Amino acid sequence: MSQNTLRLLLDVDSRFQRDRDQSPAFLHRRDRRFALDCEQQGVSPTPERWLDHMRRLSGPGNEAQTGRKVQQQWQRINSGFAIAGALFGVLTMAGLLFYDGGQRINITVFLAFVVLQLLLALATTAQALMGWQPWRWLAKRLSLHAPESTLAPLQPTLMARAGHTGGVAFALSGLLTLFVLLVIQDLAFGWSTTLDTAAASYHRLVHAIATPWSLLWPAAVPSLELVEATRFFRAAPTSQGVAPEQWGNWWPFVVMLWVTWVMLPRLLLLAFSHWFTAHKARLQLHGHPGMQALLYRMETPTLDTGNQHNDADDLPDVRTQATTGDLCDTPHMICWAGAGEPELPRQLTRRDSQIRKAGGRASLAEDDHVLTTLAKDLAREHSPAVILVTRSWEPPTGELHDFLEQAREHWPAETRVMIVPLANDANQRPKNLLIQPWLRFTERLPEGFASVALLPPPPDSPYQVAGASTL
Repeated sequence: MSQNTLRLLLDVDSRFQRDRDQSPAFLHRRDRRFALDCEQQGVSPTPERWLDHMRRLSGPGNEAQTGRKVQQQWQRINSGFAIAGALFGVLTMAGLLFYDGGQRINITVFLAFVVLQLLLALATTAQALMGWQPWRWLAKRLSLHAPESTLAPLQPTLMARAGHTGGVAFALSGLLTLFVLLVIQDLAFGWSTTLDTAAASYHRLVHAIATPWSLLWPAAVPSLELVEATRFFRAAPTSQGVAPEQWGNWWPFVVMLWVTWVMLPRLLLLAFSHWFTAHKARLQLHGHPGMQALLYRMETPTLDTGNQHNDADDLPDVRTQATTGDLCDTPHMICWAGAGEPELPRQLTRRDSQIRKAGGRASLAEDDHVLTTLAKDLAREHSPAVILVTRSWEPPTGELHDFLEQAREHWPAETRVMIVPLANDANQRPKNLLIQPWLRFTERLPEGFASVALLPPPPDSPYQVAGASTL
């Protein structure tokens, strides 16, 4: 696949995020099937092939664009750094080589600026290696700072790569400006320092700097005679017997100095930043938790036990520590999500029963009204209790959990809630298999607040109690 490692990492991570909604059994069968197909074709199941396989399964129009979008974003950032670097390169070189015919261009200043550029290039690479982010303010400005994302550990290296891109553009535009000024102007170079430095010492310095190209271009290595002839000093502004033609003989040294110690280090460090970014992305891809799970699914055979058809001998252990209790005598009753329709069992009704409805088709305002009304009634009782009637075949929902959490905030602290799951036949007890989820539900609630209660046996002489009001 013709895509770089960074884009592959982002696309694979995006696919892993989408797979969170799938069941583990489905993912295992899908990825194991892919591994077996690769084995049959005689190829290795690499992340690139797996991603291509997922794209074919998703169909046209469903391909994740995360890697491409991030790649295009960083291409725009690199282009911005390159344009800014090119503009600064032109302005900087024009400033360094400014010559008005009176004062010569000081080679010492040029050397100091080259050293500064070399130190900046090395510092940019060092911050990437250490994971330091001096560009954090710029990343926030560009909305790139996302510590929780997969791209966060790569931010220092990506910003270093952008910095080196700007540095290369700076060096190239500066070199072109240097050539243009050499052609259109008669530049005069010289050297001087405030310190009383001997010409021989300065010659040794520039000769050491010119060592990398001394064999390739000997004319670009200043001689001792040139160094002695082009020195200008505050005590001797003009030199006797010095031909002005020699003032321009420094230009080969200036060109090679810029190429060797400014442009070439930037090019090498830019290439290293590309390699280092790909290397870190490759390590992060191999260490990604989703990749470890993918390799396990591809290497492990699937085993279909048939448990989803309820024909396995060993069923999972669904026992709970909570047990069912008995109903207490309370007139307050809530029918949750239509439970008890069309009528409640005889064991739950009494003359002063106050039946309220909540959940299901009831609005949030109606639920809040039930909580508020019950809070006033329960506050007047010595042992407040509420019966919550539900349907046993419907599992507990997050809506019910939120309702009970709000009830704890509104009702007295000693209030007890008894959850009564009803069977299809409201006058019969539900099966034990249907009661287990409700017992586990009460375990997730604060201890002592809610419990599961079962209906008592129906009376020998059934009767319908009159006077029960529905609010």
